Amino acid sequence: MKDLKHPSSWKYSSSIDEGFFEVVTPENSACKLTWVFRLNLKKGKSYSLSDKKLELNGVVIKGSVSIRHSSGERGLDKFDSFYLPAKDQLTIMAKDDCSLFFGGSLYERRGEYFVREYDLSIPLGGIHQIHGTPPFSREVFMTVSEKDVASRLICGITVGEPGAWTSWPPHQHTLDLEEAYCYFDIPDRSSVLHCCSRQPGKIEFVHPASAGDCVIVPEGYHPTVGIPGVKSCYFWVMAAHSSQSRRYDLAVNDPIY
Repeated sequence: MKDLKHPSSWKYSSSIDEGFFEVVTPENSACKLTWVFRLNLKKGKSYSLSDKKLELNGVVIKGSVSIRHSSGERGLDKFDSFYLPAKDQLTIMAKDDCSLFFGGSLYERRGEYFVREYDLSIPLGGIHQIHGTPPFSREVFMTVSEKDVASRLICGITVGEPGAWTSWPPHQHTLDLEEAYCYFDIPDRSSVLHCCSRQPGKIEFVHPASAGDCVIVPEGYHPTVGIPGVKSCYFWVMAAHSSQSRRYDLAVNDPIY
């Protein structure tokens, strides 16, 4: 039987078929608070989105859509995103063949609907950030920042440099936050390497990850690196164990490195 707690079980593939799919849930993974979903729509099709218990952060990873909410209708292009609290509802309409990833966690009556345009011209600060230094620097854009009003989620998009590490030096936030990495824009027949370790200074398991793959981080260290010429690109979803740990500054670096 598959041991969900072992890092070898932490990679999940998402479907490219049309429809809405569960990717990661507490029922099929070692995560207790993290959900990941994927939606694929053909041009002209629509999907009504709502959940009774989860807050959701949806990010367009392919194509463009129009979303209709009680507050109004607007278009979203690639990497634009929205936050939807539980029991709220919106309709997603595909302007092109499109795909979206969703991160979810338990909603606790904190958080209201908002839309965020992906805009790298925003000055560096709370939403747009550069982490690390060359040769392992990466660009980060927060789709749900710790300053945004939400219950448990902090989410964002990370794009690394070709063939370079992200999340280096290795860090962990086991006591405070779970995480999932949802990979996109990895060229065909290419991959990035997602390393998993529950012990300092040790790599326990390495997952080759391609576009559409999701690797969870229920605990431990989790650096990634692109193979030569390939950028490590992913939508990351963090779910806090408590309202007090819904913070982005709790990472503990691996003391060996």
